[in-house]
Amino acid sequence: MPTLRPSTDVRPVTEFRANTSAVIEQVHSSKRPVILTQHGRSTAVLLDVDVYEGMVDELEFMRNLQTAEAQIAAGQVIPHEEVARRMREKYLG
Repeated sequence: MPTLRPSTDVRPVTEFRANTSAVIEQVHSSKRPVILTQHGRSTAVLLDVDVYEGMVDELEFMRNLQTAEAQIAAGQVIPHEEVARRMREKYLG
């Protein structure tokens, strides 16, 4: 995700309400999030759908990797030869 630019990527909710289409277009074209503020404090983040999906996919991958590393550390592994044998039996008869 590109670096946030506070000068253009932080906007009050009132400005967002007045310029919704333009802000959404900015998010989509720049691929940067827009932070919405209310009473001077951050209140929400708008993300491009592709960026959001990429973040979710990356988080899922990282969690799966962490689970796999924990399983390896706990000795919960199956040797490659055993996996290959099982696959041959299952798919090749």
